[in-house]
Amino acid sequence: MFGAGPADAAQASPSSRVTLTINGERRTITVDNRTSLLDLLREHLGLTGSKKGCNAGACGACTVLVDGRRVNSCLTLAVRLDGAEVTTIEGLAKGERLHPLQQAFIDHDAFQCGYCTSGQIMSGVGCIDEGHTGSPEEIREFMSGNICRCGAYVNIVRAVEQAAHGK
Repeated sequence: MFGAGPADAAQASPSSRVTLTINGERRTITVDNRTSLLDLLREHLGLTGSKKGCNAGACGACTVLVDGRRVNSCLTLAVRLDGAEVTTIEGLAKGERLHPLQQAFIDHDAFQCGYCTSGQIMSGVGCIDEGHTGSPEEIREFMSGNICRCGAYVNIVRAVEQAAHGK
């Protein structure tokens, strides 16, 4: 034969080893180079808190922190993050003690269906850490990449305010 057929090409997908610290635990895994961080977390590591909403970076349901910065994990290739520190919703609580923003979401009933909640919380943590909580308007602006189809925005903003300012 004079070349590989389509079936051979599909089987020969390039893969790489990537080492990440995920929620404080160092992990090394071999993944197809096309694997998104979201798919690595959900399908390879069983961390299903980050949701696949639009899979195009428009809804924010997949938001996680990478080296302390908010990212849409559906748009981020896992192999590009070798050596990075990733925090998912599963890594926020300290044992039985919820992160202050997780508790604030409960206190303010800041979720309805819950699908966007993990992305909203992770984005809210980033918003707080970045210092963008001076007013409800500022919080809304810096949380604008996260969509809640149930419309719990007022309660989400109140939760971010509580966690940021202890209100």
